[in-house]
Amino acid sequence: MRPHTAWAVGAAAGYAADALLADPRRGHPVAAFGSAAAALERRLWRDHRGAGTVFTALCTGAVAAGAAAADRALGPRPAGRALLAAAATWTVLGGASLVREARTVAAALEAGDLAAARARLPHLCGRDPRHLDRDQLARAVVESVAENTADAVVNALVWGALAGTPGLLAFRAVNTLDAMVGHRSPRHLRFGWASARLDDAAGWPGARLTALLAVAAAPQPRRAWRVWRRDGSAHPSPNAGQAEAAFAGALGVRLGGTLAYGSRVEHRPVLGAELRPPAPADVERACRLSRRVGLLALGTVAAARWTAGALAGRRA
Repeated sequence: MRPHTAWAVGAAAGYAADALLADPRRGHPVAAFGSAAAALERRLWRDHRGAGTVFTALCTGAVAAGAAAADRALGPRPAGRALLAAAATWTVLGGASLVREARTVAAALEAGDLAAARARLPHLCGRDPRHLDRDQLARAVVESVAENTADAVVNALVWGALAGTPGLLAFRAVNTLDAMVGHRSPRHLRFGWASARLDDAAGWPGARLTALLAVAAAPQPRRAWRVWRRDGSAHPSPNAGQAEAAFAGALGVRLGGTLAYGSRVEHRPVLGAELRPPAPADVERACRLSRRVGLLALGTVAAARWTAGALAGRRA
């Protein structure tokens, strides 16, 4: 089994493990990384972009270097490389947990328990749920499923295909740092700049692939394509809008608009303005679409990695 085949086999096994087992509720390696990064932030924090750049480079570089060292230590043993890729893929993917949390909120909405739905929404996104009604909560969940399908599934697989296990783990490190310090709070406006910009750059390819695959998996691909191409770049995020607009068109629902993050209110462009607003039943449809997109992404990147490796082997 050649290295490119070993990675493809490992990625498929890790994807299956995430689908069957989801994330461990305790002792998750990403949580351990977050704790270590938080400790380093306390030591390095300055209200300066340079300090934040050093922090981002140290955290991401340590993860990538550690993964590369483990990969090199396995040498020519393809079975070991496949196991490493499987463990790394299971560690970084969050598709099953994403769907589980979305369905938990949807079940509360279907039962008419708005208090439970509002209490659970922060597990999915950072917006303030206190004044959201039933349909606004459904919209928040659908948008989170779309955005996190790109971040927690597709982008990780893309970087695994591009750079193997080190790329897979480094992307998750970047994404985690953005969640920790990349938001525009007074403390992190400058310090988190590097993490936020690096996450934007790293998320670029996977966000577009997510949108393309959502169009391919949509019941009405032409509508999904139209909404994505028209509205995807209107979103303030260079990446989130791509996935959200494609999901809006694929599901036939209107996303975007005004939302609140604590005391901060944002008036975002509407995605799919001609479509109906989402309802709680659309959460399950979004979850199924997310699953289809994830499977298509796995097949796409595994095939691309295997093909590139096979062509390189022929040239050698």
